Amino acid sequence: MKMMDPKSKTYRLFCALKSGEQLTESQIAQRFGLKNPTATISNLRLNHGFAIYANECFDTKGRRTVKYSLGTPSRKIVAAGYRAQSLGLV
Repeated sequence: MKMMDPKSKTYRLFCALKSGEQLTESQIAQRFGLKNPTATISNLRLNHGFAIYANECFDTKGRRTVKYSLGTPSRKIVAAGYRAQSLGLV
């Protein structure tokens, strides 16, 4: 697992999610200056091991939006990770 630079945009995004904020892609792009929020979320998931969930919701006009939030992985997910490690897949 890689360490994050405390001055980086990725770290600032992680801190916002850790504090309980739910953010859309456009909010992430505007607030943190990230050109590709989806790639940054994937980086936090895959390289840093955080359980970041994409929650689908609808705005007041009925448009579909996705909000990202930091959560706790289910026991099934943790068990799958341990199983993958024991099989040498990770």
